[in-house]
Amino acid sequence: MADDGKLSDFEKQALKDRAAELRKQAGRKGGSKKEKDLRDVLDTIEGLPEPDKAIAQMIHEAVTEVAPELDPKTWYGFPAYARDGKVIVFYQQASKFDARYGTLGFQDDASLDDGAMWPASFAIVEATDAVRKRVEELVKKAVG
Repeated sequence: MADDGKLSDFEKQALKDRAAELRKQAGRKGGSKKEKDLRDVLDTIEGLPEPDKAIAQMIHEAVTEVAPELDPKTWYGFPAYARDGKVIVFYQQASKFDARYGTLGFQDDASLDDGAMWPASFAIVEATDAVRKRVEELVKKAVG
């Protein structure tokens, strides 16, 4: 939020994106909810510019490989992965906020706790084997 208590343009757009996601989900026909949610994630990834697209694809592959129990879904326009409807991990693409880097983020239900303080998001600037390995480690820890 801006200092004046009003939503920033980015925050307003995120709310609009989430409302559009919910409308789209409510109006879908045919197939299971999980199949439709997966399709939404894949479509979201496909529509991203580089390097966000490569990073999101790498994260998607890593998450589905090491934590197949997580369900792909979109969340505020981000590719996300949830357990029992609660988002555990998501990728906030740099292009969405005209940022220098995208972030791999974890929500409250992620089991990343490490003492009195721990990171809950990680900057990613490119998809590499080393980055994928670290994503896999974090996701494994997050799901417990």
